Amino acid sequence: MNQKPKVATCSLGGCFGCHMSLLDIDERIIDLAAAVDFDRTPLTDIKQIGACTVGLIEGGVCNAENVEVLREFRSHCQILVAVGACAITGGVPAMRNSFALRDCLQEAYLHGVGVESPQIPNDPEIPLLLNQVYPLNEVVKIDYFLPGCPPSAETIWTFLEELLAGKPVEFAYRQIRYD
Repeated sequence: MNQKPKVATCSLGGCFGCHMSLLDIDERIIDLAAAVDFDRTPLTDIKQIGACTVGLIEGGVCNAENVEVLREFRSHCQILVAVGACAITGGVPAMRNSFALRDCLQEAYLHGVGVESPQIPNDPEIPLLLNQVYPLNEVVKIDYFLPGCPPSAETIWTFLEELLAGKPVEFAYRQIRYD
């Protein structure tokens, strides 16, 4: 009996828009669910990743926990995919790379508009911020990159459909043109 490929997803530092695009494949999510088993993903609420065929990760690497999750995905996924601008370039979260981390924290927690009890959080439950935001490929090997902010549902569908069928992944120009 053939086992279905396993797919896992997660979001690091970003807005969760790429997951929303995945959901925007609409009723085809039923076809996808019939073709794969979902492992760790918001669709299943599984917290630990098992051995997977494909891992889809959105968001930049912003903190120590992101590094840990990304490395865990890399070690458990045969194919790892950077989904969206934040995963590929650091995206909007990487805008803070132009400033010192200390300056960002002071502006947000000490001097920002509306701050009433100025204090930079120092709770061990809060993941330690990295000095800058990194794209995924600067931390682990990435096998595929799906561009966009977010990639369209059609682009995600085409990618998964062709990859899982063992075909070369090819996009129509309109799927990866952004203007």
